[in-house]
Amino acid sequence: MDDQTQIELEAAVYRRLVAHLRERADVQNIDLMNLAGFCRNCLSKWYAAAAEEKGITVSYDQAREVVYGMPYDEWKAKNQNAASPEQQAAFAAAQSKVAH
Repeated sequence: MDDQTQIELEAAVYRRLVAHLRERADVQNIDLMNLAGFCRNCLSKWYAAAAEEKGITVSYDQAREVVYGMPYDEWKAKNQNAASPEQQAAFAAAQSKVAH
């Protein structure tokens, strides 16, 4: 496979992942973090970092809008629930494993 084809496939997979996460707004970021170790906010940070590597300025808020499909505050108001004590405990446990 040539480099350009690989880039195009990777870009298509990224777009499909973002579309899937937009469709599954019921899946909370804390659940993603607890299960996979990354969430929509992580994707946003990676997007902004990739832009910076190319000399392009993309703020974290701009990157979030790319990933969420709308301003983050709007998405949060529509979709984000308070984390349960169980979710918070699982997150803390996962973070303690990463720190060691």
